[in-house]
Amino acid sequence: MVAAVLVAFAGALGAPWVYRGLGNWAGWGLALLPLGLTLYFASFLPAVLAGQTLRHGVPWVPSLGVSLSFYLDGLSLLFALLITGIGTFIVIYSGGYLKGHPDLGRFYLVILLFMASMLGLVLADNIVTLFVMWELTSLTSYLLIGFNHTEFRSRRAATQALIVTAGGGLALLAGLILLAGMGGSWEISELLAKGEVLRAHPWYLGALVLVLLGAFTKSAQFPFHFWLPNAMEAPTPVSAYLHSATMVKAGVYLLARLQPALGGTEVWNSTLMAFGLATLLTGATLTFRHTDLKRLLAYSTVAALGALVFAIGMVPLTSYYGAVGFATFLLAHSLYKGGLFMAAGAVDHEAGTRNIGQLSGLFRAMPITGVAVVLAALSLAGLPPVLGFLGKEVLYSAALEAARPWMIGLAVLGFAVGATLALILTVPFFRGRPPEGVHEGPPSLWLGPVVLAGLGLLVGLFPGLYNPLADAVASAVKGHPVEYHLKLWHGLNLPLLLSLLTVFLGVGLYFLYPRLQDWMAREPVPGPESAYVGLMRGLMRFSSGLERLLQSGSLRAYLVWTFSGLVVLVGLALLRGNGLFWPQLPLGPHPGQAVLLVLMLLAALAALRLRAHLAMVVVVGIVGAGVAIIFLLQNAPDLAITQFLVETLTAVLIALVLLQIRRIGAVPRGRFLDKLVALGFGGVLTLLMLSMLAQPMSPHLSQFFAEKSLPEGFGRNIVNVILVDFRGLDTFGEITVVGLAGLGVYALLQRLRREEKP
Repeated sequence: MVAAVLVAFAGALGAPWVYRGLGNWAGWGLALLPLGLTLYFASFLPAVLAGQTLRHGVPWVPSLGVSLSFYLDGLSLLFALLITGIGTFIVIYSGGYLKGHPDLGRFYLVILLFMASMLGLVLADNIVTLFVMWELTSLTSYLLIGFNHTEFRSRRAATQALIVTAGGGLALLAGLILLAGMGGSWEISELLAKGEVLRAHPWYLGALVLVLLGAFTKSAQFPFHFWLPNAMEAPTPVSAYLHSATMVKAGVYLLARLQPALGGTEVWNSTLMAFGLATLLTGATLTFRHTDLKRLLAYSTVAALGALVFAIGMVPLTSYYGAVGFATFLLAHSLYKGGLFMAAGAVDHEAGTRNIGQLSGLFRAMPITGVAVVLAALSLAGLPPVLGFLGKEVLYSAALEAARPWMIGLAVLGFAVGATLALILTVPFFRGRPPEGVHEGPPSLWLGPVVLAGLGLLVGLFPGLYNPLADAVASAVKGHPVEYHLKLWHGLNLPLLLSLLTVFLGVGLYFLYPRLQDWMAREPVPGPESAYVGLMRGLMRFSSGLERLLQSGSLRAYLVWTFSGLVVLVGLALLRGNGLFWPQLPLGPHPGQAVLLVLMLLAALAALRLRAHLAMVVVVGIVGAGVAIIFLLQNAPDLAITQFLVETLTAVLIALVLLQIRRIGAVPRGRFLDKLVALGFGGVLTLLMLSMLAQPMSPHLSQFFAEKSLPEGFGRNIVNVILVDFRGLDTFGEITVVGLAGLGVYALLQRLRREEKP
């Protein structure tokens, strides 16, 4: 599995060169990569269906217990097959949809990088590996959403998606680190076996909230749902792949993966069922506000993601219906929604519009696409004999076992909008005449929709084909073996009656669709997106105000802020750490040192009262010279010489600069704030040094240098050996910095000389 993920990344990096070589046929050629990965993961079906779990990994950061490890069971295998299988058709579809686009090579690169990242995410067993892949999906989706980077709306949608999902990713990182600390392991497979320990831990609630934030933002759960419909600014292949079948299901996958470890508590069940149901109703309601095909499908995706989270919340409260319903509806949604998105793109590509009110008679002009749309719409509506019907039936069975009556009623209403949307999508294919010039697209545009919709029909007619894998997925989500026999007909029962009620409500809402659309257009309600916009504007205002305060253009102000911050931070650290200690010095200062200290103090005080800049430089130089003499009295002539050279060079440079600056004027009187900050900084620094002297010094490092300097550094002067050998690269870096600074000064002087010449 490690090799498969690495091959996926390597193939993505080579995609631009493949495109240059194959041209318009690159989509078909590059599709061999996800197709090969699909066949590779399909080879694990016998082992996984037999109840085995596979784990492969290599050390990554062994000292921290981090490994590049991957874990394969029913849940991760289903996601891997969806990612690579649907990815095969998406790559082919992209070649036809974006044919002739100047940046198509870059598109192949990024979308295959996304595929590899998503594949690594669902297979990851190590927490650090999972988070790295999680963030890679956010980054690559940002690039894909903003693919049309010359358009403002695309850039805005990409930025919004990145801010929301990356913000949730930071929360997820904190939650995963807490889980690792609570369970004593970085491996997810080991944490899943410690569910009782995690749920009983005092940090459980905090870790749960952080994990839910990460999952909710990624899977567009209420109130973070608004970024997904806005991401429809991306090209249709991106919408079909990222925002229906893969990336938006990453949060759903994470919740399903961690369900055996974190699920079963009241807060887990209630939170997931409440937010899932709220997301289902939000997506269903907002569907009536739009006529754009991609927008309609986007809000339907929001509703479906809410249904999946609702199902995960019901898993601990049901015998097996919740887990099996999740597994079945997950596959059904991926198949019909990926097909519908690609079909919508094909219609837009051929008819030149996605507005549902401007489309008619498409079945005559695009019969192959029309068949795919009808089959996928049947699954969306939950009608037999397609897979969507089975998924909805099992979800209703789970709701009857775990949810309250009012929750079931709201779920029926939310699913009814799916039936309404199915009618909205299919009626334009049969009503009216087709526009002139509209015809069926190339095979690259209709192959994906036909295969995905056909698979939904095939599995619906013969559910035994999917039943073993559904049981394996349900077992992984439930945490113990689950057996259930999917059937197209379970007899006349309450779930079937709820399905019929759903369809009737959907048909009724279809006839009310124009009125509901007009009403919602007249009565816009501020929602979470308005809060997001307000937050961003507030941050911009705060940043601008802070910039005006700190970036005033005054060097004096910068120094005041810098040193004031150091005084506050270091002072608080000393107080909080009880670091104020007076060292036990065996002897007082030497009489000569005492005289020097008094002279240095008088010079410092004199500098505060002088108004001439050159006089201040000279007086401050007395302080540096006094420090050099103290070094000399302490038998450190090398430090004394260095201090003398630095002080002399500094004084000369400052004097030269002052002589070049005209109209500098005298130092103004007063400057109470400057004096206060200077005294505070000096006082804090003195306390810090005294506190350091009060701490016991470990001789370990000193002994090491003393023992190794001569035999390994071939030098008797320990300081020189440290600078040249033990800290050779550091010293080389310092020399480089000084050299570059000298070159900069030389360049400025040369420019000044050229400007002075007539």
